[in-house]
Amino acid sequence: MEIISYVGFENERHGIIGSFKTKLTSSLNSRNHKKERSSGFLYTFNTTAEPYQAAAAAVRPPVSIRSALASLGRVSDGIRSHIWLAVAALLFALVIFGVKTIVSYTDSHTGPLVLRNTGKTELETLDKVMSSFAMDTTSDYADNGDILDGNGNASSVSESLFKKPVTFRTYEVKSGDTISGITRKFGLTNLSTIIAVNDIDNVRALYAGQKIRVPSIDGLVYPVKSGNTLAGISVKYDIPLEDLLDVNDLSSQTLKIGQQLFIPGAKMDSSKLHEALGDMFKRPIFSSYHLTSPFGWRPDPFTGVRTFHTGIDMACPEGTPIHAAMGGKVLTAGWSNVFGNYVIVNHENGYQTLYGHMSKIIAKKGQRIDQGTLIGLVGTTGYSTGPHLHFTVYRHGRLIDPATVLK
Repeated sequence: MEIISYVGFENERHGIIGSFKTKLTSSLNSRNHKKERSSGFLYTFNTTAEPYQAAAAAVRPPVSIRSALASLGRVSDGIRSHIWLAVAALLFALVIFGVKTIVSYTDSHTGPLVLRNTGKTELETLDKVMSSFAMDTTSDYADNGDILDGNGNASSVSESLFKKPVTFRTYEVKSGDTISGITRKFGLTNLSTIIAVNDIDNVRALYAGQKIRVPSIDGLVYPVKSGNTLAGISVKYDIPLEDLLDVNDLSSQTLKIGQQLFIPGAKMDSSKLHEALGDMFKRPIFSSYHLTSPFGWRPDPFTGVRTFHTGIDMACPEGTPIHAAMGGKVLTAGWSNVFGNYVIVNHENGYQTLYGHMSKIIAKKGQRIDQGTLIGLVGTTGYSTGPHLHFTVYRHGRLIDPATVLK
């Protein structure tokens, strides 16, 4: 049995709705389908189903393959547009990062540093101060290890000693002993003799009560290797063959692998000697830096006249840690119109170092510091065109090239 269909209009009351409800209720047991049109749409009801299930089924629109593909296409287009937006955002971020990196590098790395002409007088004053510090400390040995007398002259070796067999004695290190003092005490003329014979890699590690071997003459111990001949060793060390025979009390030139030969008058390699003495400086900047100005003569940035640069300039970002190049005592920590915040450290054997243009001084005047101790931070104080460390080295009151002592 068909129920009456009708067309409804929006916001219009219909008296037929009550009649529709009555007829729908009375026909629940019927197997027929009822149809009704409302607001321009045709609704079909299955009177055998639950009313709510029938209503839900009726409002579901039909799904076709074409509409599904169209929807999928719209989703795909949306995903592609989002991907392009993400790629564009990433490229923009990379460009910004690259620009910031270039600007930061430019700000942190200077060209040749410029000192105003007004700083010349203060440079000379500071140079005199450094020289006076250097004169306060004297060294009792030369760069090659030779012991010096009161006039700064090296002691001579008596070659007559090379005609006698070498002998060794045992010495117990006492409190206050130094390697130069022990060398002098036993009449030897070069520091490398005791250092090499005892295989000492750091003289500052000597301690009271330690026992060392002291030879009767200067020289080195050489272990014989495969293929060595006495004649070859004589040529290598420029020692007469007869002296090698006499000093080592040999009756023939036959050698055995591992045999210990004493080479009279021989000295350690300079770099190994200074490493054992602790005279080798470490670079005061551990991280990367740019050498903007080396030690020596350079054109004046204003006049073009050749002027002397007293150290090396190591450009790096502001705040980079500055470390003591070698252990010693902080002589002064203060301000200069030329070097800004600066620190001067006194080391053994007549060395002094100056660290300039710091943004912050950490070391204190009178402080005892070790090699590598943090003493300040890189800055651009004083007359400077950008963040960098000005590093100066003095030896016995004279400027030396820092590159000659840095590892």
